[in-house]
Amino acid sequence: MSTGHDNFRSSPVLQLLASGLQLWIRQQCQAVDGLELQLHGSAFQLLRGRLEGVSLVAQGVVYQQLVFERVELTSTPIRVQMGGLLKGQGLQLHEPFQIRGVVAFSGEGLNRSLTSPPWGWLGDLLAEQLLGRSPLGSLRIADDVFVLMVARSDAREASGQEPLELQARPEAVNGSVEIRAIEGSAVARLPMDPSIRIDEARLSKGNLELEGEARVLP
Repeated sequence: MSTGHDNFRSSPVLQLLASGLQLWIRQQCQAVDGLELQLHGSAFQLLRGRLEGVSLVAQGVVYQQLVFERVELTSTPIRVQMGGLLKGQGLQLHEPFQIRGVVAFSGEGLNRSLTSPPWGWLGDLLAEQLLGRSPLGSLRIADDVFVLMVARSDAREASGQEPLELQARPEAVNGSVEIRAIEGSAVARLPMDPSIRIDEARLSKGNLELEGEARVLP
């Protein structure tokens, strides 16, 4: 953990707030392998219950059973309830705030997320819209393309028929993400939470990177 100002580093109150924020973030997730926080603001603002913002970098995050390779986010100002922390209680955030940044999914993480509950339905939706059949058997990232493959069925295996496969690329469109087939006109649009807006979607170094913003409701 680091802070935005050197004079904060010796502040017990700030250290308490940083610990509370780290605990709050970890409580929102099923797993966080690595987490670094940077707090922005002044001691005077903090005493009045206002933090100018928080920047975080995290690796190996599992949030709502989605597997993230990397998360890099910066928040707008946050109202914090210091009274509870000073009394040894957990951090309480009562007002919504905005976050902006980049999240990255590895091919392995995407495959794991989209071929098992609770997100298997989304993988099957992609397979149905792009390949015309489901369930999704696997998804991987090869160079700068997605490779989606429909699961084998006993009938296809018996007949020697190969599983259907398709290559595609992501694109940010009107705040959401579309997956477009490289050959043909097939396209799938990801259903998007109204509190999330995606401005850019790209494949880079074997990862899917999504850049955008979201509204966090404590």
